[in-house]
Amino acid sequence: MNYTEVMVRYGELSTKGKNKRIFIRILATNVKKALHAFPEVKVHGERDRMHLLLNGADSAGVLNALKPIFGIQNFSPAIRVEKDLDTIYQTAVEMVKEHYQPGMSFKVNARRADHDFELDTNELNREVGYHVIQAIPEIDVKMKNPDITMRVEIRMDGAYLSCETIKGAGGLPVGSSGRGMLMLSGGIDSPVAGYLAMKRGVEIEAVHFHSPPYTSQQALDKAKDLTVKLVPYVGSIQFIEVPFTEIQEEIKKSVDEGYLMTITRRFMLRITDEIMKQRKGLAIFNGESLGQVASQTLHSMIAINDVTTTPIIRPVVAMDKNEIIEVAEKIDTFDLAIQPFEDCCTIFAPPKPKTKPRLDRAIAMEERMDVEGLVARAVAGIKITEIQSGQRYLAGDQDEFDDLL
Repeated sequence: MNYTEVMVRYGELSTKGKNKRIFIRILATNVKKALHAFPEVKVHGERDRMHLLLNGADSAGVLNALKPIFGIQNFSPAIRVEKDLDTIYQTAVEMVKEHYQPGMSFKVNARRADHDFELDTNELNREVGYHVIQAIPEIDVKMKNPDITMRVEIRMDGAYLSCETIKGAGGLPVGSSGRGMLMLSGGIDSPVAGYLAMKRGVEIEAVHFHSPPYTSQQALDKAKDLTVKLVPYVGSIQFIEVPFTEIQEEIKKSVDEGYLMTITRRFMLRITDEIMKQRKGLAIFNGESLGQVASQTLHSMIAINDVTTTPIIRPVVAMDKNEIIEVAEKIDTFDLAIQPFEDCCTIFAPPKPKTKPRLDRAIAMEERMDVEGLVARAVAGIKITEIQSGQRYLAGDQDEFDDLL
């Protein structure tokens, strides 16, 4: 069908009060960013729903781009026709025919914003339904849970018909809950945490710690590719690469083996906190799941959190591994996350890390190091890259390698 418009219905934001207009404006901005490849599409955010005028754009491409956008409950491709009854009947029949398969049922759901239109809602339901049955005599009529719902909306500027409703991503528009730093390790959990944070309306910036030559370029590229997987939910993400080699070497020299992980995580949190302050963030998000590894016990979290008063939000803290993997597979980060490249949390990992580290001992060990200087130099050396949809990092390296063979 040559659709002329997409009707977008709001999700959770439809319950908002006086701030609803702000939420709608943010959602409209996110939709425009997601549709940057379709400049001809015009976006109109109204109080009850959003209208996307296609102006000849490829409707299939536009519909696919809308699916990951948080804040959308569902959406329907529609055709605008003149408010002429014969044209409305003919278009309705063609739309139902396109979706009909033997055994299917249907109903007509009409709305009328133009109260001067010649038929009222009940008459529209009856007449459109009559013409569909005349064209498809074997089709069943079913008022509850029909296979096809033929929606007819009479507005002031024309009649709009649709019979397909596509489920949206739900949640809140990204950016409506402020900005947060996501500690992105390159494993399974942190991309899932980022996805869940964005679903609650948080604009994330990914902070990744890199320790060459102990961690490879592939490990860095893998983290960037994981960020690419999260981009469709927001349009683009700032990737912040933190040089961490000096700090890890200093920790290795100065800290008792059982506290290597505790002190490493304390430094990571200090640095992320400082970056967050500089970039006007409001919270730090990470992929910690309670009890999963030594640094994710309650005792460890207390010892690590001691370095900041910033809210540390752990979206996957109560999920077990299978639940996290299920989400990772849904957002297509799992296969990439399990590729075996080392990261900063695995190099220098002690064989027996403390699961109940003492805060006073952690502080005493850090007194052997120039903590402020190490943190300042790491923050001064950050490198920021804007990650956009469709970019390839790890795969690009592989292509170049294959060309040499």
